[in-house]
Amino acid sequence: MGLLDGKVAILTGGASGQGAAEARLFAAEGARVVIGDVQDDLGRKLADEIGASALYAHLDVSSESNWDEVIKKATSAFGDPTILVQSAAIVHHKLMEDSTRAEFDRVLAVNLTGPFLGMLAVLPGMRRAGGGVIINIGSGAALSGLGGRSLYGASKWGLRGLTKSAAIEFGYHNIRVNSIQPGAIDTPMLRRSDQEIPPPQIPVPRYGTPEEIAQAALFLASDHGAYITGIDLPVDGGSTAGGWVRPRDLLKGR
Repeated sequence: MGLLDGKVAILTGGASGQGAAEARLFAAEGARVVIGDVQDDLGRKLADEIGASALYAHLDVSSESNWDEVIKKATSAFGDPTILVQSAAIVHHKLMEDSTRAEFDRVLAVNLTGPFLGMLAVLPGMRRAGGGVIINIGSGAALSGLGGRSLYGASKWGLRGLTKSAAIEFGYHNIRVNSIQPGAIDTPMLRRSDQEIPPPQIPVPRYGTPEEIAQAALFLASDHGAYITGIDLPVDGGSTAGGWVRPRDLLKGR
């Protein structure tokens, strides 16, 4: 038996990177998965790879009509969605003073308004099903400031707050809402956004993998996380654990 037998999962940003890893793992654990993305070719290819337990649906998360269509497609094929994992996001690499209102609006539309619409879209079906799980994929940028990506950081801080509020409001309906805060994960988004990516100077001195984020999502989505809601789970190799003191400095004065 799989950890997600009988579950129906919608995965945004599901065609590549973390979302694709989640789709593969959730399907392997018994869920029927709906891959939502704007990368149609990649999404269809992944759904074909997974097989009968997967389908692809075009989804611009900032579009209410797109969400309506995805819910209809998911419900018709598999039943009411009981898991929503929201990985879709865009990054923005500029100083705040060099950014425009239009750029800010676009980042917020995908990274914050999109998850808001997604949570509202799945709520009726999760109520009918007697409960569900929502996992919003945030960022280490939601745990500290991030110079040079201020718009992205603002959107992820907003998502963190929205997640906690939803956990409080949705708990009455037996719906758990949590966030995962990844560190630097080796995905196409990272490869596009940084010309050079040397090993990070963190306690676990390497980049994370999409599969490691998927495993964290599986834990929260399964009954192993049944009493967990409203948390921020850093999956970041310890990058947010704190500063470093060299061992010889600890010995001074002894």
